[in-house]
Amino acid sequence: MKKILFTGGGSAGHTVPNLALISHLEKHGGYTPYYAGTGGIEKRLVAPAGIPFYEISCPKLVRSFTVKNLKIPFELVKAVRAAREILREIRPDLVFSKGGFVSLPFCLAAHKEKIPVLTHESDLSPGLATRLVAKKCRYVLTSFPETAKKFKNGRFTGSPLREELFEAARKKRSGKNGKKTLLAFGGGSGAAAINNAIFQNLDELTSRFRVVHILGEKNITAAPVRQSYTPLAYAENMGEAYAEADVVLARAGSNTLFEIAALRIPALIVPLEKGSRGDQKENAEYFFSKGLISVSSEAALADSLCAKLEAVLADEAMKNALKNSPFATGGNRRIFSVIEETLGVREK
Repeated sequence: MKKILFTGGGSAGHTVPNLALISHLEKHGGYTPYYAGTGGIEKRLVAPAGIPFYEISCPKLVRSFTVKNLKIPFELVKAVRAAREILREIRPDLVFSKGGFVSLPFCLAAHKEKIPVLTHESDLSPGLATRLVAKKCRYVLTSFPETAKKFKNGRFTGSPLREELFEAARKKRSGKNGKKTLLAFGGGSGAAAINNAIFQNLDELTSRFRVVHILGEKNITAAPVRQSYTPLAYAENMGEAYAEADVVLARAGSNTLFEIAALRIPALIVPLEKGSRGDQKENAEYFFSKGLISVSSEAALADSLCAKLEAVLADEAMKNALKNSPFATGGNRRIFSVIEETLGVREK
């Protein structure tokens, strides 16, 4: 059995793709997965899968200068030391990183321990953690073909996607009648613009759509009561949620964009503006340039939201672009192939 340590966290976007890959590996057999991260969201998401979890404290990388930055080198040295202890305990054959600040000490420690490292970058523009560890990795795998060209060891694989999304999609849309279903993602950080736009337009929205609104645990108590409106703290089964959706309203996280493109669901996308390094805006512009989504700014979202969504549903050019999308499948198979190649299981 080959041992693979997965790392990545700080947000669901760094964790869910790893879980998708772990599920893919387990179907093939011959691999034992482990997970390393902080005690944050990744620990909560990994727990139901029953994967051994190793927790460390790790400094968060801050781009702007603050006094806290002065402590980062010392905290990072401590984190790398803790990561090396975990690696020596597990003795993995490979470390697979999905980015986020927690991945940095494990990638650095694995390099020192002469354990091969693969990292995967989801965004069009590489994140700071990816740029810092790229030279320590065997390959930098990417969701976008253009991103791979930015690294000497870059390889385009596509994005890891949860296979249960496709399984649910294959069973959907048999004789759906009545109102169209809007699936709105308002949970997570920076979600106020989407939540507020939904609330401001709720009467009109529920007259035309069945609205499924994922708000996140912190916002669920603010949800009003309406017919044709289903507020959820989170979706227990995202495959079923997507399967029922006729149109999606969401942020421009790369995982979401690749999921809706692969599932061919028309979408109105609202890139995160504040507190972002600009990755969501770039991701959205890329997908918009391919005709795969419609885009709205935060400021303009609440104005005529129903009309915007109905325009998306009526956009035949978008439907054709989605039908012929280059991202019609996930990258699980291609990433798995690189993992096998790196482990010497498969020839290049």
